[in-house]
Amino acid sequence: MAVDRIFKDEANEEKGERARMASFIGAMAIADLVKTTLGPKGMDKILQSTGRGRAVTVTNDGATILKSLHIDNPAAKVLVDISKVQDDEVGDGTTSVVVLAGELLREAEKLVAAKIHPMTIISGYRMAAECARNALLHKVMDNKEDAEKFKSDLMKIAMTTLSSKILSQDKEHFAELAVDAVLRLKGSTNLESIQIIKKPGGSLKDSFLDEGFILDKKIGIGQPKRIENAKILVANTAMDTDKVKIYGARVRVDSMSRVAEIETAEKEKMKEKVQKIIAHGVNCFVNRQLIYNFPEELFADAGILAIEHADFDGIERLALVTGGEIASTFDNPESVKLGHCKLIEEIMIGEDKLIHFSGVELGQACTIVLRGARCVA
Repeated sequence: MAVDRIFKDEANEEKGERARMASFIGAMAIADLVKTTLGPKGMDKILQSTGRGRAVTVTNDGATILKSLHIDNPAAKVLVDISKVQDDEVGDGTTSVVVLAGELLREAEKLVAAKIHPMTIISGYRMAAECARNALLHKVMDNKEDAEKFKSDLMKIAMTTLSSKILSQDKEHFAELAVDAVLRLKGSTNLESIQIIKKPGGSLKDSFLDEGFILDKKIGIGQPKRIENAKILVANTAMDTDKVKIYGARVRVDSMSRVAEIETAEKEKMKEKVQKIIAHGVNCFVNRQLIYNFPEELFADAGILAIEHADFDGIERLALVTGGEIASTFDNPESVKLGHCKLIEEIMIGEDKLIHFSGVELGQACTIVLRGARCVA
């Protein structure tokens, strides 16, 4: 009776054979769900969100499908976690790991039914895994000394991973984009230097690899559209930091002239900050936050290209590829590390204007621009 009082009134308890069977069935149901998306003949699934807007996603990616499911079965949740780890660590094979685990459990169910102890089954699976690993290592080939063979191997791997995706018709084109981008890294594993931009419009084959960095922003009115031998200051600072921002604060004045004086004082503060930035000897200023009209005018008068509201990932990557650091204070110009590139210019992709940084300090940096009719996961 004491044990019964531990659980709430609505709680259910399953033991022994019944609990084991529930785990097997839940895990196998998850594997069967994603099995139809596996391989080049695999089909896509249409997922509809239950939230606001009821967004529709078309995908055959195992991790994406399993993330969208609401699951109560503990064993099924383990399979979902396996898929997530595979997606985070490798980025491919999310469906394969779930199907493989599901089939191992399906065979394990037969062995359990034959009264073989679960620990005996587990030790057998571990021995089989070791044998499979040794067989793979025995067959392994390393062609990294031969550039042509190495690129051919990478192309085959990339095309294999793309065979089951929605762009399988153009897998050679996209495999070449991916391989060229990775080969530019020259052995480095820092994928941050590869920027990916999605621009709806055109066809899949219009996607291309660009050497350099592309920032998805427009150049402001009255600012230089082309800068050679650029010195870039990348910042995350509020240009209106000196305004009164205390919640509930009020400023009372007795005439309109006093209001004009306050505005003039604010402009002087902004101007002082702009002068500090100009003193760094830069000809391009990229800010994570808004710059506002008045500072933008001052930058334009000084012949400095000012880019505002750049997304955080964008400025992090821009600082990395140009060899600079993100600054937030400007009192000591000698302590600020500036970024450099050979050319900044405005380019058109489809109907959108973007800013292109070429000849960046991190030579292996590149941007993959993806085109297509719509975004599909």
